[in-house]
Amino acid sequence: MSASDHLDLTGKLLIAMPGMPDMRFARSVVCICSHSPQGAMGLIVNKPLPDLRLGALMAHLELVAEDAQHSAPDAAVHFGGPVEHGRGFVLHSAEYDGGATTLPVAEGIAMSATLDILEDMLHGRGPARARMMLGYAGWAPGQLEEEILANGWLSVAATAALVFDTAPPAQWEAALRALGVDPVMLSGAAGRA
Repeated sequence: MSASDHLDLTGKLLIAMPGMPDMRFARSVVCICSHSPQGAMGLIVNKPLPDLRLGALMAHLELVAEDAQHSAPDAAVHFGGPVEHGRGFVLHSAEYDGGATTLPVAEGIAMSATLDILEDMLHGRGPARARMMLGYAGWAPGQLEEEILANGWLSVAATAALVFDTAPPAQWEAALRALGVDPVMLSGAAGRA
């Protein structure tokens, strides 16, 4: 594959196939935020961390509301991927514009990775819908393409409904259904033609 015919999965959801060998990605749905010949970066959207809420994270970061009318949203913090666990990302609805620090991902979906968005969320100026992630999924040049060719992933267009409105436990099956695939019909060992 030459650079001119590069597969661009930006704005797609990757759906882990049942035979995914890396357990960190088992039944994962990953929103690809950036994909170029230099590699890919995405955020797992369906793996909330069991013991971490956004309010506790904001308190740890010493983000405090300016007045009693505002408080941190009561939302889960998600495992965004195995790279840089201490780095935070917010996948959010696209009406929020953080300027140069906001990356458009897909129609209705954007990503920001600065404390500014958390401060805006704390003070009621943030996006209408958001998912906070710690860490991200990253692929070296050509690595994601190889994993797709090895039947590791399926892909479907990312939609705000799938990312923000579908409960995390249902996202894997919902993403497969959006692609027209019945999850029951997938076997644990994908065949290769």
